[in-house]
Amino acid sequence: MALTIIKSHLNNTHYLVNFQQNSTRRNQNTRIQTKHIFHFNSLQHFINLSMKKSLSSSSSSSSLIKSSLIDPDGGPLVDLVVPENEKALKKKEAESMPKLKLSKIDLEWVHVISEGWANPLKGFMREDEYLQSMHFNFLRLNDGNIVNMSLPIVLAIDDKDKETIGLSSDVGLIAPDGNLIAILRSVQIYKHNKEERIARIWGTTAPGLPYVEEVITPAGNWLIGGDLEVLEPIKYNDGLDHYRLSPRELRKEFDKRQADAVFAFQLRNPVHNGHALLMNDTRRRLLEMGYKNPILLLHPLGGFVKADDVPLDVRMEQHSKVLEDGVLDPETTIVAIFPSPMHYAGPTEVQWHAKARINAGANFYIVGRDPAGMSHPTEKRDLYDPDHGKKVLSMAPGLEKLNILPFKVAAYDKTAKKMAFFDPSRAQDFLFISGTKAHFLLKDILLAPHCKPVSLKARIVKGGYHNVYQPEYRINWCTCLTKHGPHKWLGPHLAEHGGWIH
Repeated sequence: MALTIIKSHLNNTHYLVNFQQNSTRRNQNTRIQTKHIFHFNSLQHFINLSMKKSLSSSSSSSSLIKSSLIDPDGGPLVDLVVPENEKALKKKEAESMPKLKLSKIDLEWVHVISEGWANPLKGFMREDEYLQSMHFNFLRLNDGNIVNMSLPIVLAIDDKDKETIGLSSDVGLIAPDGNLIAILRSVQIYKHNKEERIARIWGTTAPGLPYVEEVITPAGNWLIGGDLEVLEPIKYNDGLDHYRLSPRELRKEFDKRQADAVFAFQLRNPVHNGHALLMNDTRRRLLEMGYKNPILLLHPLGGFVKADDVPLDVRMEQHSKVLEDGVLDPETTIVAIFPSPMHYAGPTEVQWHAKARINAGANFYIVGRDPAGMSHPTEKRDLYDPDHGKKVLSMAPGLEKLNILPFKVAAYDKTAKKMAFFDPSRAQDFLFISGTKAHFLLKDILLAPHCKPVSLKARIVKGGYHNVYQPEYRINWCTCLTKHGPHKWLGPHLAEHGGWIH
């Protein structure tokens, strides 16, 4: 059941937002309307107004808040894993097909497609889908409706692979471990114009883009599309598979917990106190809006990340300790891994992140500053405007049914000695820390021989440093959340720079 947003002009700065069930989709051929972004001051205005109306007039449907889990994008969730009773026959058939060897990142995309994260996509893109995604950021369905699809999901092959496939219409896909993992049906091979793809997705062809250097530059000059039949569920056997819940499994969990709203928070780094403040405050606001049981989906990205990001196993252990210590409520929080690789493509990629969470059942999406962004690889500046991500999400075609919740600005409150939302009336009481300063400061602190953090989470992150440390290594948003107060040596250093210590 899609959620639509009906807006009534109240004054120059506020909108009345009503949630109503709607069984029909709007005509996608009409002009795209920019939808209001849910800033919290505006929410408070709505909360006060709607509560007054609901108390004074139970017959007024405009003041009632109705919610259900959001429908998957483009129809029922696809499930491309072959049924158990068909596997033996499919595997035998695949043995006689030409074979393609997948990279680790190719396998991550098979995982993404097979579980319905890219719903309604049923395989690697053929040329028409690729061109629509690359040039329009959406796919047009047979019924004329559109679904957002801002990142092309494609499989590259080289000249030798193309020759091996020949005129075959079906191809077997081999996982990095050598096992036959899937069949690609009714294949189409077309030209891979790498420069055009890079320029369209990232807005630059500058050297040093992590996904480009890892995936696209060394890839072949051809793309192959087709429908996937996955012979076995994708498993990584890294001790984290129990966190890898599919969209279908997440929806079942939301139903089990009787969620009437789901708000998703994506991250690729450890949770810091500013994150925790924001997530807890978001739940409080949703409760004030009238929702009875909003559930947080804490959804770290689990696919490819650049070498200097915190490793997944370190992040997941830190996330589990955040719940164990009660920083986030385990009764109202689900921690799961989002299997997608990371592009670092800013406003283009953040649409993909939001669309995938629709398929998982989230009807609210928290978006931060410079989502999916990075520093320019060759110049001393951000690659993308830090505000463009949330603005693009408010206008993106195909994402109209998703409610966008932008970050409030959090900083270290020297008076309260903790992270708090920035109050401009007493700006002198707040400290901000830049990402660059955090990178250098925390790396130096946590790698110092005499650093003995008392928090288990600090030890986890410190372990992550030593496991992947290189001279140029940078770490984002390292956290020492502890209920026992700052460490006598580590705490003052972080507090001095607006650090994230309870």
